[in-house]
Amino acid sequence: MSQINIVAGGPIDLIPELSQYAADQMLWVGVDKGTVTLLDAGIIPDEAFGDFDSITDRERRKIEKAAPGLHVYQAEKDQTDLELALVWALEQKPDMIQVFGITGGRADHFLGNIQLLHKGIESNTAIQLIDKQNIIQMFTPGTHTIEKDFGKRYISFIPFSEEVEELTLTGFKYPLKNCHITFGSTLCISNELIYSRGTFSFAEGIVIMVRSTD
Repeated sequence: MSQINIVAGGPIDLIPELSQYAADQMLWVGVDKGTVTLLDAGIIPDEAFGDFDSITDRERRKIEKAAPGLHVYQAEKDQTDLELALVWALEQKPDMIQVFGITGGRADHFLGNIQLLHKGIESNTAIQLIDKQNIIQMFTPGTHTIEKDFGKRYISFIPFSEEVEELTLTGFKYPLKNCHITFGSTLCISNELIYSRGTFSFAEGIVIMVRSTD
């Protein structure tokens, strides 16, 4: 399995056109109301997770009729619906997981979703959180190549660990070399590539990269 796309129940106006993210050897997964979003987009989810407490009876019947793999949970549980779906997705060992419908609405859910990126670090699986304006991903030490994207020209690096050691940015408008940054630093907000590709590297810590439109 090369790719799994997960659609959660965030505001529809922040979810990009999903069909452009379709690929060979991939699965679509709906999370709670995100399953309705998939069906409305003409995409039949391979799996669906949630307590489905945020949908109407009509929408629930629609899901039960269409979704072949339906996982229903009690509303009172120790994990969010998205975490349950993400854990299942990681168990399938894909090369990439892309998650939509995770921004807008409740800030606590969004902050929790950001932290779920760490599960990809633990499993050595690339996870991207995607909306119309942003792509968010988490990285461990090493050298990483990044391609220029004119649709998302702004690139920010935010420390997720207490310290990030020897951060180096090459091919950027504001380059860095062996820089030490700490949790809470805004030094690396809103940078840009000046060439078709660039690299970023660091020796210790965890970094969140955000690619954004204006």
